Amino acid sequence: MRALGRNGPTVFPLALGCMGMSGLYGPADESESIATIQAAIDRGVNLIDTGDFYGMGHNEMLIGRALEGRRDGLLLSVKFGALRGPDGNWLGFDARPAAVKNFLAHSLTRLRTDRVDIYRPARLDGNVPIEETVGAISGLVKAGYVGAIGLSEVGVETIRRANAVHPIVDLQVEYSLISRSPEARIFPALHDLGIGVTAYGVLSRGLLTGSPLAAKGDLRTHMPRFVGENLARNRKLIDTLNRLAAERGVAPAQLAIAWVLAKDSMIVPVIGARTRRQLEESLAALEIQLTNAEIARLEEAIPAPEVAGSRYAEAQMRALDSER
Repeated sequence: MRALGRNGPTVFPLALGCMGMSGLYGPADESESIATIQAAIDRGVNLIDTGDFYGMGHNEMLIGRALEGRRDGLLLSVKFGALRGPDGNWLGFDARPAAVKNFLAHSLTRLRTDRVDIYRPARLDGNVPIEETVGAISGLVKAGYVGAIGLSEVGVETIRRANAVHPIVDLQVEYSLISRSPEARIFPALHDLGIGVTAYGVLSRGLLTGSPLAAKGDLRTHMPRFVGENLARNRKLIDTLNRLAAERGVAPAQLAIAWVLAKDSMIVPVIGARTRRQLEESLAALEIQLTNAEIARLEEAIPAPEVAGSRYAEAQMRALDSER
């Protein structure tokens, strides 16, 4: 078990991220998704991560059904703020205090619960001071609707300002063998403040494992790392990971997850398993113990600067507070 920050809850070393169960990586099987969530709980996973905009509420309703009769002892982490239209288009972001309360009211209904354990804005709203957003969530903590406050994809200044209003338990940020920018400034600040990390994209959305793109509805078709010549160049990194994993006698996904686990005990990887088979493969990473020499060899063989393309499209990268 790992502590989620200095003052946060104790959690299983891996969290389950459910975004991919609501169509953002192509079609998903609802029955298998529910079975996967329940299997994760049976294996000890106690942190379930979602966003109210995943599938325009579909993901929360799915989780609500999966957790019926199983809610006790589980932690629900919910991101909010992204605006979407009925056609699925992304319309902007809203983290005003009134919007915070509105988003939570609907999340509680869809999740079939009276409390969200960790509530966080999915991004920084450039039109709303972070103090106002966190202050609104703090009021929901006092009212008993929220257990703790988290952040997502924000930089050091924002983290410090938010933490001054109310203690922050964790930052959710992309982190993997080939996405390592948080190491420079963000992780040292989190250590200083006693804030944990829930790391998503630990497999780089399947890039590190060669996961094929779905023919329709796959968010990755709009991400530079998965397009054209960039993808062809990145396949060399995939080949290297495959070779190193074969030498160790483990799956590439397991080695990539084990690397994140070994980097820092404050990090809890969020695995995006959509099937029970993927879940079991990911959980097996907990059996892999990497030495400092093995960690260094992985990083030397798969250098992050050599990945072709940014993790989001250019406009999205400019909007990420964590990249400033």
